[in-house]
Amino acid sequence: ALTTRLPAAHSLTEIEMEASCLELALEGERLCKAGDFKGGTAFFEASVQVGTEDLKTLSAIYSQLGNAYFYLKEYGKALEYHRHDLTLARTIGDRIGEGKASGNLGNTLKVLGRFDEAAVCCQRHLDISQEQGDKVGEARALYNIGNVFHAKGKQQLWGCTQDPGDLPPDVRDTLQRATGFYELNLCLVKELGDRAAQGRAFGNLGNTHYLLGNFVEAIKFHRQRLSIAKEFGDKAAERRAYSNLGNALIFLGQFNTATEYYRKTLQLSRQLKDQVMEAQACYSLGNTYTLLQQYERAIDYHLKHLLIAQELTDRVGEGRACWSLGNAYVSLGNHRQALHYARKHLDISREIGDRNGELTARMNVEQLMEALGVNESDLSPCGSEFEVQGMREISFYGSTLNLYFQNSQELDSISRRSKSQQSQPSRGKGYPDSQSSDERQWFDSPVDANEITVQVPPPLSRDPSDEDCFFDLLSKFQSSRMDDQRCHLDDPNVENGENGENGGAVSLNEMLALITSPQTEELFDLIVSSQSRRLDDQRVSVSNLPGLRITNNNLGHLCVDTDPQEPSDDFFNMLIKCQSSRIDDQRCSPPEGGPRAPTVPDEDFFSLIQRAQAKRMDEQRVHLPSEEQDGPDSDPSGDSS
Repeated sequence: ALTTRLPAAHSLTEIEMEASCLELALEGERLCKAGDFKGGTAFFEASVQVGTEDLKTLSAIYSQLGNAYFYLKEYGKALEYHRHDLTLARTIGDRIGEGKASGNLGNTLKVLGRFDEAAVCCQRHLDISQEQGDKVGEARALYNIGNVFHAKGKQQLWGCTQDPGDLPPDVRDTLQRATGFYELNLCLVKELGDRAAQGRAFGNLGNTHYLLGNFVEAIKFHRQRLSIAKEFGDKAAERRAYSNLGNALIFLGQFNTATEYYRKTLQLSRQLKDQVMEAQACYSLGNTYTLLQQYERAIDYHLKHLLIAQELTDRVGEGRACWSLGNAYVSLGNHRQALHYARKHLDISREIGDRNGELTARMNVEQLMEALGVNESDLSPCGSEFEVQGMREISFYGSTLNLYFQNSQELDSISRRSKSQQSQPSRGKGYPDSQSSDERQWFDSPVDANEITVQVPPPLSRDPSDEDCFFDLLSKFQSSRMDDQRCHLDDPNVENGENGENGGAVSLNEMLALITSPQTEELFDLIVSSQSRRLDDQRVSVSNLPGLRITNNNLGHLCVDTDPQEPSDDFFNMLIKCQSSRIDDQRCSPPEGGPRAPTVPDEDFFSLIQRAQAKRMDEQRVHLPSEEQDGPDSDPSGDSS
């Protein structure tokens, strides 16, 4: 706390300046504790502008400012100030402060997805805490390392198609490491009697066991989390525990019990006035009632989810709600209403670029239209991509062509062909000459090819010798520039032409004399001084720390070498890990697993439900006549997004 780090002032001016800096910092701390992080950062920044000579006070300000920016999700600035805090703590030999700064850096790097660097920083926090006998810091470090591996495992798990518990070896290993650190943290906080920390450990152990497919263990830990949340009156933690219990019970087939927990989740979300969590609870209830074959209730909750998603402009959530409503109406035999929501799902999938969702919705629309015996011309516009009658402007490789069609089947076939052509990445926009002969049939009917004149500029003629002349000219100019950067040594013998037939060659004795000349020594001294300045520029200087006023009182602390020993092997291993993550930052990131939605729970959750309950879902579907021709593999009602 800043109040425990009051500096000792030695003059009236120092007292006034220190009081001003501390008053600003303390006001910023008060605002941050009240939840006003934006106002708090303004006061902290002002205190840094005023500056202080007390190094521990400045370190505390850096730490608080980094935490405030972290809560504001300005992670770049949070990283900057936590690094300042780490630099200052190492400079003054504050090991406890160095450990805390390392932990804060680890948390920030974790949020940025730089998990290897985050693990190194959190491990540094753990090592220092154990070295100093700081049990509270040790517990926090264990918890933070568990969080790093937990987040890394969830990122690795994103996009995986394995069944519950059937994880790739690397993902399973990462999650098991997270579980191990959480268990160590739980043992330590039990020893310290920290009930709140125990609740956090129980919740995260439940989450990791859930991802590992250990649903019975997950339920045990989530129930303990729920008990501690009720003990502290933490409604948000209580809501999370109910939701997590419902998710785990789904995979054990206890759907009725799961709905009870989801309803409690919904009730608490409304009490907390959290619309995002309310929408997620409605979505979970809708899918669970679908598994229970209570389709009217499922439709009711999916409609509530749809309304909230529309209010929050969550287009991905709207698409998922429409897809779920379409499936529920199919199960009730109301194919016309199902077609309405299937077409909405198709339009939204096209809008947000969800290719898998678009393919699923297209198949649903085609099968429902076939079951109803209707075609596109019989349907009213639903905000779809194309118009059935009249004129339609089709954008094709940057050109706009006005095409007139009277046959709706012809329009449908051409629109499909346009989609397949535009999805090919090898053809660039604005270059119709790169089209194949099949693609040019677009122009057969409405446009006469004889009326189109393409003007191609003649190729430029160039003499092969011109290129050689160009490089010769370039070489001459560049050589003169290189000569300008060389140091000319004055040799009177060369100037007077006394070398005769040797053509300007210098003997060995002359070269030795040249090297040992005073001018050469001056040249080498100049090189050494310039290179040393370049090395100094790469060193960290405490004078660059914002808000630091260097005086005679703190100059001794800044100049002391706090760690004269050579770095250990652990340091170099840490350096290699950090540098490897920097190399990874330069690689192309893999494609995203799909669009995410704030009003929809964890995307993997109901994808796993569908695979686990595939047979039950098939029994609830109404088999359309088209399935006899297409076969069982053509069922489009799976969750594709």
